[in-house]
Amino acid sequence: MLTFESTQRKGKVLIQPRGELTIFTAAQAKREFADALEAHADPEVDLSAVEEMDTAGVQVLLWARREAAHRGRALPFVDHSPAVMEVFDLLNLVGIFGDPIFITPSQS
Repeated sequence: MLTFESTQRKGKVLIQPRGELTIFTAAQAKREFADALEAHADPEVDLSAVEEMDTAGVQVLLWARREAAHRGRALPFVDHSPAVMEVFDLLNLVGIFGDPIFITPSQS
């Protein structure tokens, strides 16, 4: 399941996908990102609540980033969840996205 929330943080609109960003939710995620880019001039995407992500989720994030660039805007991704970090690391995508990523020690 995937839901999207919009909040304000430090004067910016924060778009937060929650749940699975996978092949099963990719079409919905693309629509949600398109709506957010239409409705907000300069949103950020908070990835902290993404619990699962696969390559379809990565494709949606790449599409959203390209769509924002096409509109002459940046679309920063912040607060990457462990699931997002795992996929980015596995696919060697940290440099491609170029967002600052903060590594915190795991709590075992």
